[in-house]
Amino acid sequence: MVKAVALGALLVLGGLTAAGCGFTPLYASSGVTPALSAITIAAPQGRTAYLVRESLEDALLQNSDVPAKYRLGFTLKEQRFARGLRSDNVANRYELHVDVNYTLTEIATGKTVRQAGQSAVVTYDSADQPYAGIAAQSDGERRAAEQVAQRIRIDLASFFASQKKP
Repeated sequence: MVKAVALGALLVLGGLTAAGCGFTPLYASSGVTPALSAITIAAPQGRTAYLVRESLEDALLQNSDVPAKYRLGFTLKEQRFARGLRSDNVANRYELHVDVNYTLTEIATGKTVRQAGQSAVVTYDSADQPYAGIAAQSDGERRAAEQVAQRIRIDLASFFASQKKP
C-alpha cells in the first residue's frame, strides 16, 4: 500500500514537472487531434483501398460534426509474391506489399501541404481449402491496411506538431 501511494505521488510529481517545462502531449486537446479529425479522405476503388480508408477514418478520429479543413487523397499499389513452395511447386506462403502515396490538400486554398508515402509488408499462408486461402488473403490485406493507416496517422501527427508556432 505504501509503495502504491509513493508511486502515485511520484507519477503526479513527474507529471507536474513535465507540464511546468512546456511539455504537451501529442494528442492533447491543444495538440494535433483537432487537425487530424478535420481531414476528409478520398480513396481509390478496391478492397484494400477501402480497408485503408476505413482504418484511416478510425485512426484520425474523424469528426463529422466539424467541416473538413483538409482532404487526404491517396493511390495504392499492391504486389503479391510467392515465398514458400511445397514439393509439388505450389505456393504455400505469400508476401503482400502495399505502397500508399498520399497528398494532404488544404480545402480552402487547394494548396498541397504534405505529400508522402508509406508501405507495409505482411505475409500469410495459402491453405489447400479454398475458403481458408481466401480468408488468409483477406486477413493479410486487412493487416497491411491497418499498418499503412497507422503509419500515415503518425506522419500526419508529426507534420501538424511541427507546424505549431511556439
